[in-house]
Amino acid sequence: MVKKAELHVHLEGTAPPALVRKLATANGAAIDPTTFKSDGEFAWRDFAEFLQCYDKAAATILTKDDYRLVTYDYLARCAAEEVIYVEMFSSPDHAAAVRMSYPDHLEGIAAGIEDAHREFGIEGRIIVTCVRHLGAERAESIARRFITHPHPYVVGFGMGGNEAVFNARDFASAFDIVTRAGYRTTSHAGEFAGPESIRDTLKYLPVSRIGHGVRVWEDPELLAEVAERKIPLELCPGSNVATGLFRSRRQHPFRQLMEAGCIVTLNSDDPPFFATSIGHEYDEAARAYSLTEMDLENITRNAVRTAFCSEELKEKLLSEI
Repeated sequence: MVKKAELHVHLEGTAPPALVRKLATANGAAIDPTTFKSDGEFAWRDFAEFLQCYDKAAATILTKDDYRLVTYDYLARCAAEEVIYVEMFSSPDHAAAVRMSYPDHLEGIAAGIEDAHREFGIEGRIIVTCVRHLGAERAESIARRFITHPHPYVVGFGMGGNEAVFNARDFASAFDIVTRAGYRTTSHAGEFAGPESIRDTLKYLPVSRIGHGVRVWEDPELLAEVAERKIPLELCPGSNVATGLFRSRRQHPFRQLMEAGCIVTLNSDDPPFFATSIGHEYDEAARAYSLTEMDLENITRNAVRTAFCSEELKEKLLSEI
């Protein structure tokens, strides 16, 4: 089985319905029954409803140990699919919404990373994210906490959320705070917003990677620039199909982006919401885009080489592929 690595997955979005229910019961937290479509499925119809459903599920993660459990649970599932490395997006804003401190939030995730590494050998690291639709002031607050409370498992900073709200330049200050402290960054762009979102992100934010970025395909000039500058794309085909951006995986331009010279990676985004996993993404990509085992191994190498972890860890991981 091909060794795999993942750079784009939202930690709060990795908890499947059964775990969300378990956390809610353990914490005595009420959860809206309309959160679920069935025992194994979340209920949402469009991107706006997905964001609402995500927030309702995330609101059941109330303690440090909850974050430990969610992290361990996801990494254990990844290890079963021969995943050797995962960079997880953590959201201090979701932790703050349930009155959890930033240090407790990180400590819980770190404990899950350590438990999974001890049991399965899988490596996990954290990318702290701000939420775009919560605004620039909140993003700066997260960035300042980020540099005030460094953690050895925190390797970068990013931004998710609704691209239709605000402009990339509004978040330049937050990203500059982190970059000046020596960290690398990534940001969602070119998912539901078009190529102009990617252009603005590259112009105003010091990013090392682009989250999603799939709509670069619509702008040949921008596509050539991204390929020439070797800006890695955190592609999430299953997510893009589930949210209606493409009708099928075969319509997704993953293969074309590869052939255009882009550095591509495979990612699951919010796996239980999109009925996927990182292993499923590799399997479906092989089928939909006629990828060989060598192609898949090279995609894993892309992820490792463009990860935000230490060079020493990268060398170790590359030796395992």
